[in-house]
Amino acid sequence: MAQVLEFKLPDLGEGLTEAEIVRWLVEVGDVVAIDQPVVEVETAKAMVEVPCPYGGVVTARFGEEGTELPVGAPLLTVAVGAPEGSSGSGEDSGSAPESSGGSGNVLVGYGTGAPAARRRRIRPNRLDRPVTEAPVSAAPVVKAPVLEAPVVKVLVADASVSEGPVPVVSPLVRRLARQNDIDLRRLAGSGPDGLILRADVDRAIRTAEETATATARAPQVQAQAPVQAQAPAVAVAAAPNGVAAAVDAERIPLRGVRGAVADKLSRSRTEIPDATCWVDADATELMAVRAAMNAATGPSAGPKVSVLALLARICTAALARFPELNSTVDTEAREIVRLSGVHLGFAAQTERGLVVPVVRDAHARNAESIGAEIARLTELARTGKLSPAQLTGGTFTLNNYGVFGVDGSTPIINHPEAAMLGVGRIMPKPWVHQGELAVRQVVQLSLTFDHRVCDGGTAGGFLRYVADCVEQPAVLLRTL
Repeated sequence: MAQVLEFKLPDLGEGLTEAEIVRWLVEVGDVVAIDQPVVEVETAKAMVEVPCPYGGVVTARFGEEGTELPVGAPLLTVAVGAPEGSSGSGEDSGSAPESSGGSGNVLVGYGTGAPAARRRRIRPNRLDRPVTEAPVSAAPVVKAPVLEAPVVKVLVADASVSEGPVPVVSPLVRRLARQNDIDLRRLAGSGPDGLILRADVDRAIRTAEETATATARAPQVQAQAPVQAQAPAVAVAAAPNGVAAAVDAERIPLRGVRGAVADKLSRSRTEIPDATCWVDADATELMAVRAAMNAATGPSAGPKVSVLALLARICTAALARFPELNSTVDTEAREIVRLSGVHLGFAAQTERGLVVPVVRDAHARNAESIGAEIARLTELARTGKLSPAQLTGGTFTLNNYGVFGVDGSTPIINHPEAAMLGVGRIMPKPWVHQGELAVRQVVQLSLTFDHRVCDGGTAGGFLRYVADCVEQPAVLLRTL
């Protein structure tokens, strides 16, 4: 006897409340095994494949690609148990009973006792029948695809309507197409084997815009005189929130990574009374030390050390001297919580937006170890493979905005942390060195801090120590 079980979007952890469907990995009629990934979703933290805790035949899917679902919403239904061809009379004594082993992945809200299922696909002639409503079996149905009503029949999509998978690999290309209402099935890809690239979507967007502009211009020219008096009402429309918006204005949903960044920065500005101090530092000696490290040969040779890794090591040394800045504020208890370990976040710009991977236990690492971990996390960020755990739990953030070619900034603190060090570009500038004017490698350092955890004296002391280490790297030898 088969049962239809409903698989809901599980709690993916880290306080996430919704996820967007990026790509379905199974079709209606597919046979899935326990723990087999069935859908790829994008959360505010990362893109993840969601495994199904049940094994059986997929009977329904809920939500198209691009749909945002809250945690607990139905994802799909699976018919588990005896296949349709089973007579249930027990005459086939040679057949082995189905395994009752459970899922190895413990998803929030699901147990581990789902029965296993064989990997196979439903034969096409079963799906080609003109019937659009087909009962799975005469067995009782456990859960309905519609939440408030018991399921009697399961809707099965007509296989003749299916057009096959869209030849797109990049989730970014899919998102760009969704945001601009481009039907990927109508595009001819210019990539290998017809793969649809971003350039193909960009071309389609431009073509659609040109067509829309030409279509809108014709009636305006014909009816220009009669509509002249009503022009202001046509040109500007009141948005729902009362803000005037142009009729042709583009509206971009704040969701995914962009939505998470917006929420976090807004909360930081709302809750944290921040202040910023900055200082210029002569980084000539630091650059010379780095060059010497990377040029070493023989037993002293090792992996290349980046400037960011050296600055991160300087930050951990400074936080050991000024632990007030490695803390957070418990607003409900009205307490400052000083943290014993330094989990150093660093800002990384990716195609999906700004992310802050976290180097765990940075206080226990040297510059070489920190650099290796930064390189590893950066690569994961670029490929969109960072897990939510790798993007949370930071206690202090290092923001190298110098890579964008700017000198200074007043960064917003990464809530709920208490401080962030910003680093501008290192540029040759006139500088008084040993009483004489010289061209030196100069960098601007800025510290934004939560004024609740410390006063300006502590923040200034922290920043001055960082600048001293940049100007005289030998200062670090005291703490090594």
